[in-house]
Amino acid sequence: MKEFENEWAKMLGGEIYDAVHPEFLRRLMSTRRKIWQFNNLDPEEIDVLKSHFRAIVARCGETSHVNQPFRCDYGCNISIGNNFFANFNLTILDEAMVTIGDNVFIDPNVSIYTACHPIEPQPRNTGVEWAEPVTIGSNVWIGGSVTILPGVTIGDNSVVGAGSVVTKDVEPYTVVAGNPARIIKRIAIE
Repeated sequence: MKEFENEWAKMLGGEIYDAVHPEFLRRLMSTRRKIWQFNNLDPEEIDVLKSHFRAIVARCGETSHVNQPFRCDYGCNISIGNNFFANFNLTILDEAMVTIGDNVFIDPNVSIYTACHPIEPQPRNTGVEWAEPVTIGSNVWIGGSVTILPGVTIGDNSVVGAGSVVTKDVEPYTVVAGNPARIIKRIAIE
């Protein structure tokens, strides 16, 4: 188990690690079982849904709601603030920490990725990878079908337009859109 704990620490530390270690697969399957249960609950059972979701992620603040279906890898590397809403088909690959602030609204079909793979085929085929954390600030709106790539920070009070691919950090108080996402306008600071 010590060998796996070293690999887990490498994963969370942004180092290259052995992603095909059998314990990673065991943990992935354990989380998938919880996700399957969450995704197959009666959507009218709001309190049960919230309870099951909180059992998947490391932290989820008050007055949060996640529409089914939801998918992630481990869950234990996801921290969500208060007043969070995610619409259908949120996917989070949380090999590194994914930290989401307060008052964040996510439209349908959003994907947040932390996992990185070598460009060269030989090392990629061995199953090694690394991960880079994603941080989403407070008061953020992420439009539908957005993809957020590893290592990105989305600043407070910002908006990411629908269909965008976010490859770089997003400044606070900005609207970004496109592929790759770029600043469309600045939001007035009150």
